Amino acid sequence: MAASRTRAYVEFTREMKDTHTILAPNMLPVHFELLCTVFEHEGYRLELLDNEGPGVVEEGLRYVHNDICYPALLVIGQFIDALKSGAYDTDRVALMLTQTGGGCRASNYIFLLRKALAQAGFGHVPVVPLAAGSREKHAGFRLTVSTMRKLITAVAYGDLMMQMGNQTRPYEMYPGTTDALRARLVAGLAQQLSVGQGLRFRELEANLHAMAADFAAIELDRSIPKTKVGIVGEIYVKYAPLGNNYLEEFLHSQECEVMVPGLMSFLMYSLTAEPYDIELYGGSRLRALVLERFIGYFRRIEQALVDAVAAQPGFIAPATIEHLQELSAPVISRGVHMGEGYLLTAEMVELIENGYPNIVVAQPFGCLPNHIVGKGMVGKLKSLYPQTNIVVIDYDPGATPVNQHNRIKLMLAVARENLLP
Repeated sequence: MAASRTRAYVEFTREMKDTHTILAPNMLPVHFELLCTVFEHEGYRLELLDNEGPGVVEEGLRYVHNDICYPALLVIGQFIDALKSGAYDTDRVALMLTQTGGGCRASNYIFLLRKALAQAGFGHVPVVPLAAGSREKHAGFRLTVSTMRKLITAVAYGDLMMQMGNQTRPYEMYPGTTDALRARLVAGLAQQLSVGQGLRFRELEANLHAMAADFAAIELDRSIPKTKVGIVGEIYVKYAPLGNNYLEEFLHSQECEVMVPGLMSFLMYSLTAEPYDIELYGGSRLRALVLERFIGYFRRIEQALVDAVAAQPGFIAPATIEHLQELSAPVISRGVHMGEGYLLTAEMVELIENGYPNIVVAQPFGCLPNHIVGKGMVGKLKSLYPQTNIVVIDYDPGATPVNQHNRIKLMLAVARENLLP
């Protein structure tokens, strides 16, 4: 019997790399478009899913137990809805899903997805985990150091466009200027990445500074103050419009300036967790040393991103992971790594200190780690920062956008009262 048939999962074979299209959920539209380009340069055909609507939730509820968190339900429902749509040859398609690991239900998404696929009649569809430490072997897919370097570069580009774009869009003199610039930059970067350019550190640095200058050149009118609102939370509902009912768009419609911490912070938080655990609890010092050398490269890219934004007057640059650790130290231990862990609390402190005291904490209902590091930290943060105005919004199949928006509007009403002289 072939080795692939003895596995507990369907292998993505070398032949499939040439014949199959890989489908992936779209959590961050700008970032993921660039990530798609990276994978295409590596020889894969990757397509981001954009199917939405009640059918996605219904498929998720049909095949996922309702005790499982909302992001799993949505992502699995989106995959099955796409496979049932007839838009794809299910004999020539594979699915890709990130695998976080650790004490979070997200560690089980791959297995939940495979179980759902089998029940829905798609058990033959391969599922490829996107994780650096995955124990699964797929002959047709390898996440090499080179690929990871390209992915982190794409994340840096995406973060700059997201964060600087959010600081210009509410004030632009000519509506649509920011979105047009983003589209032009994404197209240009995709062209570079498709031929292996924009990846060397000097190229990355030059691109980031040029992009930041482009955003700074947008004509703005800041004469009318906007309500400054930050968004934190579980990584999927924090970023994905499908998961948070287009939270950013709603806040923009309420005349807000929105700040969303970047994906780079989450990656750095995840990368630096194991060396710190080894320091706290013991383990291989050699492994910690190797990881630190690997992390050093990522730190250079993170610093290049920070420097590019900071070089433009009037713009708030993202914090480095070291600064985030310093910010969270008076509130929560750096050793808290469940889910978003100390990072979520640190991002709230960063937002408050940068002038965004109004914060929406987006969390899947019943997500224990986020209840602790998000909702559980509200009282402490208010004692340290009395001006803090935080609302915690649960996202699940039973929560209606109307109720969510009404709770956010109450928070915004308080924020506007605080703006009055």
